[in-house]
Amino acid sequence: MELDDLLAALNDGQTITGNSPLHTVMHRVSQDALRVTGELNSGYHDPGEVRQLLGHLTGKPVHESVTVFPPLYSDFGKNLTLGERIFINAGCTFQDQGGVTIGDDCLIGHNTVFATLNHELDPTKRKDMHPAPIIIGRNVWIGSNATILSGVTIGDNAVVAAASVVTKDVPENTIVVGSPARVVRSLTD
Repeated sequence: MELDDLLAALNDGQTITGNSPLHTVMHRVSQDALRVTGELNSGYHDPGEVRQLLGHLTGKPVHESVTVFPPLYSDFGKNLTLGERIFINAGCTFQDQGGVTIGDDCLIGHNTVFATLNHELDPTKRKDMHPAPIIIGRNVWIGSNATILSGVTIGDNAVVAAASVVTKDVPENTIVVGSPARVVRSLTD
């Protein structure tokens, strides 16, 4: 089993069984992500170097308009897709095995967490993981200390208030607040 096999299974939403060959690949890839983020977070890097390290983390080029303020944490990296003109503030965490896609022109606040895996509830299968993608539309603003859970899509132009826990889809052009996050107003009002 290789990374391509794992990515195909993750993107198909297949359960990754604990101690399986795919689980082993996931842990191997995680070690590379921890190495790259360790380097990213170990001292000052100019913006070009930050993007280059992010390219190593994701396995794909990062557009020159992307700005990231380290530290940034990721335990996988290979299923993270960044659009253009994105700003990611310090302390964000990406558990991106299930896939995290951030659209163009997004602002991500300090310490935001993107969590794309759930574990099996049955204690005898607790190591099994269920991936589901997080999709962030265009021009989304996510406030500091927000948590975005697996399977969530946030629509274009939406605002997620600081410290919100987003457990379900957020319609475009809305503001959500709280835990669990709920729509408090439309931006078109």
